[in-house]
Amino acid sequence: MPIMRKIYFDNAATTQVRKEVVDKIAEILSTEFGNPSSTHSIGRSSKSILENCRKEIATHFKVSPAEIIFTSGGTEADNLIINSCVRDLRVERIITSKIEHHAVLHTIQDLSNELNIQIDYVQLDQNGMINYDHFEKLLKNSSSKTLVSLMHVNNEIGNILNIEKVATICKNNDALFHSDTVQSAGHYSLDFSKIPIDFAAVAAHKFHGPKGIGFAFIRKNSGLKSSIKGGAQERGLRAGTEAVYAVAGLNEALKLSYQHLAEETNYIKSIKKYFKDTLLKEIPTAKLNGCCGDDDMSTYTLLNVLLPISPQKASLVLFQLDLKGIACSKGSACQSGSISGSHVLSEILSKEDMLKPSVRFSFSTYNTREEVDFVIQTLKELINS
Repeated sequence: MPIMRKIYFDNAATTQVRKEVVDKIAEILSTEFGNPSSTHSIGRSSKSILENCRKEIATHFKVSPAEIIFTSGGTEADNLIINSCVRDLRVERIITSKIEHHAVLHTIQDLSNELNIQIDYVQLDQNGMINYDHFEKLLKNSSSKTLVSLMHVNNEIGNILNIEKVATICKNNDALFHSDTVQSAGHYSLDFSKIPIDFAAVAAHKFHGPKGIGFAFIRKNSGLKSSIKGGAQERGLRAGTEAVYAVAGLNEALKLSYQHLAEETNYIKSIKKYFKDTLLKEIPTAKLNGCCGDDDMSTYTLLNVLLPISPQKASLVLFQLDLKGIACSKGSACQSGSISGSHVLSEILSKEDMLKPSVRFSFSTYNTREEVDFVIQTLKELINS
């Protein structure tokens, strides 16, 4: 029996860990077991690794090491920032969009239910891009202390927020700005010394690092306090013994991502273009959701495709692709068990199109054109079956 090939086009969900990162984690696990809060030499050795990693990570974003707070990933970072802004900074109003990650939307909704925090949603166009005029009006029409939470790159349709523009508008209107940069960190250069952003969330497993580690960027003197009680780790903002090996893996993955950023970006762009061109040539009735077909308006790492398949067959598409060894998704991996469909696509697609299958294909440096050919051929067979 032939071995089934495995094709991974779900890099927006998580990425393959680089060998160098695995080696770094194994090295730290086997040689540095000390608690970084211990004062003896073994503990100090772990502390040194932790702080050196923090310094190196901070250089990529042009920030102070004290502004990097390690967390278990993007979700915890989003929660820490949003909850703390309401509790510690007395934020009374949050402006966001209806296509944010659920780590943001669910947290904000809970705050609205429990503390009567006002939520305002910025208007979106038919492709899911925010209306900047409406955004400015929302900021100017309130005297309440306001937090804006808008993601840099949408994890389902790939739309890119003009993060510099939003940050400047927020600053000019005395609003705090938080951005979930989980899909952009490690894939785009982010200079927070020039972008007046207050808070950001990052997760290592989106740029070939380990799962379970990330960080919150929290601007110095923000006034936030820890939401996890215990010791004084992470500048008093996140109690708990740090996972030094995971931090080292995060640092190694980020370092390699930025070392190879130009060449890998160009390669992944070529894979996406080849996928898009081949798809629309072979399946001309397929549609691209959001702005993912526009290289200037969307990330180079993904395509979200509306397939011309009847609603009766729609539910089986991912299953049939999986049987062929193709890994992709219908949206965020965090809601893969949901039967309600994508909350992102429901904001931009018609009811008719929501009945058809939309599939997210997301790319990395490990993908090939041969894999694209196999996927497109498989899609054609599914559509014609």
